[in-house]
Amino acid sequence: MADLKDFAEQLVNLTVKEVNELADILKEEYGIEPAAAAVAVAAGGGAADGGDAAEEKSEFDVILKAAGASKLAVVKLVKELTGLGLKDAKDIVDSAPKAVKEGIAKDEAEGIKKSLEEAGAEVELK
Repeated sequence: MADLKDFAEQLVNLTVKEVNELADILKEEYGIEPAAAAVAVAAGGGAADGGDAAEEKSEFDVILKAAGASKLAVVKLVKELTGLGLKDAKDIVDSAPKAVKEGIAKDEAEGIKKSLEEAGAEVELK
């Protein structure tokens, strides 16, 4: 059990370059395509008909749909995530649905989405 926890810790701490190398090794040596497996898991375990289109998308937009109950926390987080001033961050939150960040990598987009949702906002990725 401790070995599995150590392994999980190593996986979580991989850099993007290391993840790409791991994906190449899994594909070339073992015939496992990690991106296809991730799409299948996200689709509920079945094969996704639009899997090719999902794999090709490399840039995402983080859209704030609603601020939720804790608007002030969301405004502060948008300010921190975007580097904008307080007024500009408040304008984004007030004009929801509005893009918080556009054209960013999937990992970064998912991280921002998670942070905003933890602050109480309703968010979607496009």
